Amino acid sequence: MRVSATAKYVRRSTRKTRLVTQAIVGKPVSEAASMLRFMPQGAAKEVAKVLKSAAANAENNHDLSVDDLVVVQATADEGPTMKRYRERAQGRAFAIHKPMTHVTVVVEDREVR
Repeated sequence: MRVSATAKYVRRSTRKTRLVTQAIVGKPVSEAASMLRFMPQGAAKEVAKVLKSAAANAENNHDLSVDDLVVVQATADEGPTMKRYRERAQGRAFAIHKPMTHVTVVVEDREVR
């Protein structure tokens, strides 16, 4: 059975977050959580929260054991971009784009695979 969790509007770059999500696909939940704990990327903290939520969803809503769960899919999709402007010399405006990301982690019972 596949169980997922999603975090929307995470204030991180989608490209940087994808580096983190690609590293945990195919790993057991416990191993993926320990990998995320020691990753230097800032997005690892957000992905770890989503992974923990997906494992909790599987345990509480579907009575699955956390020890048997494997990360089958982890995606970082592009969210909306906040557009801000900063004043520059001679009355010009400089656009600043603040990207957001939607992070989704899907876990599955090991016996199903």
